[in-house]
Amino acid sequence: MSKEGKTKQKKFNCRVDFTPMVDMNMLLITFFMLCSSLSKPQTMEISMPSNDKNIQDKDRNAVKASKAITILLAENDRVFYYDGQPKYNDPQHALTETNYNADGLRKMLQTRNIDAYNAMIDLQVKKRTGDPTLKEDSVYNNKLDAITAGKETPTVIIKALDTASYRNLIDALDEMHICGIGKFVIDKITPEEKDLIKKFESFKGATAK
Repeated sequence: MSKEGKTKQKKFNCRVDFTPMVDMNMLLITFFMLCSSLSKPQTMEISMPSNDKNIQDKDRNAVKASKAITILLAENDRVFYYDGQPKYNDPQHALTETNYNADGLRKMLQTRNIDAYNAMIDLQVKKRTGDPTLKEDSVYNNKLDAITAGKETPTVIIKALDTASYRNLIDALDEMHICGIGKFVIDKITPEEKDLIKKFESFKGATAK
């Protein structure tokens, strides 16, 4: 058979250049880094005790107790609170039960924080009506932080039982922002506080009978 009838096939090298793709990815990463707002850490204002030697220890404790509110979250959407130090020797009157309605927990917090709450509402109204001094968001946020974290504002401690729902905790935190509470913290509930709730419910059940 003659070799003249055969044709020699040519081989082609197929090569894909990914260099433009790398450049595009770098541009996209840079774009999202510049345009995305990173989450800023939130700090909580802490009121430190006074070092004035003329103030007695009992006066310091009285001041701190008058500014502290402890909220206890329980099962079945129940919520309790007490002011200052709990009255372990009087469990019947140590706690006050409320609810998550507007006339419950919110009203209590607004009443205890009435001056800061009214100042916060006035500031929000000025912002919405286009006050030129509040045009910059940073200025507005600084003034709002100064109001909600003032020395005369209460400090709220939120504690939850293991049987409380996650939604209850979210609702309690929402009330902090609605009522202008700038100093609040989530803490672990103590065995003594758990016992207070049990004794309170026992007294309430006995009274109902």
